[in-house]
Amino acid sequence: MNGDPLPAEHGFPARLIVPGLYGYVSATKWLAKIGLTTLEAFDGYWVPLGWAKEAPILTQSRIDVPRARDSVQAGQVAVAGVAWAPDRGVSKVEVQVDDREWAPAELSVPISDATWVQWLFRWPATPGTHELSVRATDGTGEVQTPAVTRPAPDGARGHHTISVSVGG
Repeated sequence: MNGDPLPAEHGFPARLIVPGLYGYVSATKWLAKIGLTTLEAFDGYWVPLGWAKEAPILTQSRIDVPRARDSVQAGQVAVAGVAWAPDRGVSKVEVQVDDREWAPAELSVPISDATWVQWLFRWPATPGTHELSVRATDGTGEVQTPAVTRPAPDGARGHHTISVSVGG
């Protein structure tokens, strides 16, 4: 880790991650025993507790700035966050203000299709209370669903939406 041997608190002797799957399915940390099996023949810890056996990471995005219920000044406001869709990559991110048409955000250059991408939307904010939503489209063309679900059994869904107050 950072050029040094992996410390015990981070999973020494090995930390295994399968890209594209949620950690509860694929991340291995603090091994107690290891055996050879098949996916069909073994249920991981979380499966009997109601979580999905396979859980590919969903196409998702979030707004990091401004924060929910923040107050900002009228004029150009930077609305920004991250989006992810391992191993499909993110092809675009769009922002919606108050149920208007979706507008494209600018994307950074990600390290790979397995990493998050930063996005920026330059919003010409007008006085009042506004609702901001974000959605991502992955590299296969699949658009993040607006349908909201709980995390169990295979990942939370829905557009991240916040309310922001804009002063004059």
